[in-house]
Amino acid sequence: MDFSDKLKQFSKRAEAIKGNLATEEATKTALIMPFFSLLDYDVFNPIEFIPEFVADVGTKKGEKVDYAIMKDNKPVILVEAKAINDTLTKHDAQLFRYFTVTEAKFAILTNGIVYKFYTDLEEKNKMDEKPFLEINILDMTDAQMSELKKFTKDSFDIDTIFNTASELKYTNLIKSQLTNQLNNPSDDFVRFLINDFYSGVKTSNVVEKFKPIVKKSFQQFVNDFMNDKIKSILANNEEKQDEEVAEEIEAVVEIDTKDVEESRIVTTEEEIQGINIVKSILAEIVPIEDITYKDVERYCGILYKNNTRKWICRLYFNSSKKSITIADENKKEVRYYIDNLNDIYKYKNELAESLNRYLEKVEV
Repeated sequence: MDFSDKLKQFSKRAEAIKGNLATEEATKTALIMPFFSLLDYDVFNPIEFIPEFVADVGTKKGEKVDYAIMKDNKPVILVEAKAINDTLTKHDAQLFRYFTVTEAKFAILTNGIVYKFYTDLEEKNKMDEKPFLEINILDMTDAQMSELKKFTKDSFDIDTIFNTASELKYTNLIKSQLTNQLNNPSDDFVRFLINDFYSGVKTSNVVEKFKPIVKKSFQQFVNDFMNDKIKSILANNEEKQDEEVAEEIEAVVEIDTKDVEESRIVTTEEEIQGINIVKSILAEIVPIEDITYKDVERYCGILYKNNTRKWICRLYFNSSKKSITIADENKKEVRYYIDNLNDIYKYKNELAESLNRYLEKVEV
């Protein structure tokens, strides 16, 4: 089993047990220590993985960080652990103090689900305010798994990680900024875009006039880019079966997704319950055996007559916030967040409408 497969397996386990972890100690034992074991560290070897590592700050004695990963008898990674329900918004300063007084080059703040990776890109021996990498183990991309592999015991190299940390950090910040501008263009961004073709004075009224145009143009650009990718896939896969092509297109649209072998997919008990609820709703319309499902990496898709082109809804139960998406008249996903499985019944009409589009004549 390769590293990415181990991570995916660990992610499913974390999803299954997270509801039973109420304390910091339980989080450490059930999630955090196994996570570092997955990175091939011997968490029971105090030469390599030291719990309660002393990090005295000035005159303040007895300060301890939860774990220190050692290399050549020196700390290289500090780990501050919190309970699973902690939002990790109040402990950066605590880790900042520990980082300053040790030789460690990297620091990790975690609640067992989210892992924030820090270093000192902006000022030597002073931990940056923002992490250069943040990973949610319940929702990891292939790129994040690749970066995480660099922290495994055999791959760990301080210089290599530090050199890529800068690019990672600023790439993520730029992506975040682009996303913000896509959804809500700022005045400065609008002025920058129209500067080359609008010669008039760029007053507030002019900027406000162009804002919806910029937003629409930006969104169309992204859509056109994705359509070009899809066309490229179609052109290169003329001899593939329709289902294979559809799955590859889906992988592009959802960006960081990859096709995985059926044997790697584990349909959880919760997903099975969700499938059965959808079947019970739609059994009023068609024979229950006509409602099938196909489980893939990111979701469990419910289909009509096992046809991936006739998908009815998708269950996204592998992230911290569960949701169900239902196909609209254009087969676009309409997302509904749910607090528990019984909430699926609230969307009985939407599910029926989705199914009815694949039927010639149906009385609801």
